[in-house]
Amino acid sequence: MVTKKVWDPLIRVFHWTLVGGFVLNALIIDEDSKLHEQIGWVIVALLSARLVWGLIGSRHARFSDFLPSFSGAIGQLRDMATGRVRHHLGHSPLGAWMIWNLLVGIAAISLTGWMMTTATFWGVDWVEELHEVLVVWVGLSAGVHVVAVIVESCRTGVNLPRAMVTGSKVMPDDAFDG
Repeated sequence: MVTKKVWDPLIRVFHWTLVGGFVLNALIIDEDSKLHEQIGWVIVALLSARLVWGLIGSRHARFSDFLPSFSGAIGQLRDMATGRVRHHLGHSPLGAWMIWNLLVGIAAISLTGWMMTTATFWGVDWVEELHEVLVVWVGLSAGVHVVAVIVESCRTGVNLPRAMVTGSKVMPDDAFDG
């Protein structure tokens, strides 16, 4: 087995802080409270930092390292259906799609949340409804993400949750893709 550094501290802090902020705002904090809005601004700051880090950060943090690919996703689904195991040092092809889905979804939640605080969109039903639909979409997507991480950890033998805590993946010597 070989241990490879993958997720830098900024990515790990971003990930877990975003998880906490989303859970607080979606499930715990009253949506009409000032705290809900303040957590929303923390999420905007996190997204802003992630945007910059996606351009200049470490290898696997860069957006160019996990561009969505239809052929890659189909290949991964085929591998899963046939029992073939391919290890990915960074995001897998399906993981890349999910990360983009979550980042865009949370950005859209942030945008609609901000819109609801402006004079132009204050009390506009479709903005609030879209905000709520996006929260449900991201919540469901996050649930699928967690299940997929568990399934892929079991299927590939690589503890993906531990990697997002420690920053390192422990993989078979000949398994990683670079």
